[in-house]
Amino acid sequence: MKKGVLMNSEISYVISKLGHGDSIVIGDSGLPIPDSCKRIDLAVSKGIPGFLDVLDAVLSEQRVEEIALATELKQINPLIYQGIINRMNELENSEGYKINVKEVAHEDFKALNKTAKAIIRTGECTPYANILLKSGVVF
Repeated sequence: MKKGVLMNSEISYVISKLGHGDSIVIGDSGLPIPDSCKRIDLAVSKGIPGFLDVLDAVLSEQRVEEIALATELKQINPLIYQGIINRMNELENSEGYKINVKEVAHEDFKALNKTAKAIIRTGECTPYANILLKSGVVF
């Protein structure tokens, strides 16, 4: 049995196949998912699992060099925004590398989804709780 934070086999598999510059998306329950992307649907009920819980599990395994967020997130959903920024700062401090934070209009964010290797749907039911995680390298 796997020992670690991330227990979902589909997510672990997708992360293990990511190369430098590849990306995955973690989204709220309403984020449209293009047919061209692998859908990993974790949503059980409203709020379960939460966006930040899923983000924590993914960050335990994925090396991230850049994130993309909707510009609307900071104003409309400041708790999720601050939760993301806090986690990126913690990673930078503990692992010693810089994570670029890119903000784009929500419509542009949805267009970026088409480039993702997978989109993870959470049970989050708060607006703009979405993030694109671009992979870095571990060396």
